[in-house]
Amino acid sequence: MKRCNNNSCRKRGCISAALILIAVIMAAGCLEIEKLPPEPRVEFRSFEISDTTDPLGNIAKAGKLTFYFEDGDGDLGISTGSSGPGDPADLFLKLFRKTDGKMAPAPPDDPMRPANYRIPYMERLGQNKILRGEITITILYNFFSESDTIMYEFYIKDRAENRSNTATTAEIPVYYNGIYK
Repeated sequence: MKRCNNNSCRKRGCISAALILIAVIMAAGCLEIEKLPPEPRVEFRSFEISDTTDPLGNIAKAGKLTFYFEDGDGDLGISTGSSGPGDPADLFLKLFRKTDGKMAPAPPDDPMRPANYRIPYMERLGQNKILRGEITITILYNFFSESDTIMYEFYIKDRAENRSNTATTAEIPVYYNGIYK
C-alpha cells in the first residue's frame, strides 16, 4: 500500500476543499431570486410617547412611530434634490381622535395633525431589488392634555407612485409616556 507524503496529501486536501467551495458557490448562484409585488407593504410595530422639549425649549411630547416596510422593486424614498409641485412626500398619515369613546378623523386644523413625511432615498443594486426594513419617525406635540387619545392610519408610496396598504397604529394616550403596540 502506497502512503502519501505530506506535500501530496496537502495538495489533495487543497484541491478537494477548492472543489467543494466551487460547488457551493455554483449552487448558491442557482438559487431563485425572491419576488414580491411592486407595491410596497407596511406593518405597524410601535408608537412610543416620551417627554421632550421643542426647538425653542418648550415642554412637549415626542411620538415615535416605528413601522416595517418592504418593496418588491426597491424604489422607495425621495432624493434630497427632488422637487415638484408642493412639498413632495411619500409617507402619509391620517390623524384620528377619540371623542365620546369612538375614534373619528381629526379636522384639518387640528394642532396634532402631522405633516406628511419624506422617506430617505433607497436603492438596491444587483438582481434582488427587494427592500425591507424599519422606519422610525418622530412627531412633536406642543399642545396636549390628559384626555388626548389619538390614532393614525398611514401608508407609503414608492417612486413609481405605487401605494402601499394602509396600516393603523394602536390607540395612543399622548399625555402618558409609554410604548403602544
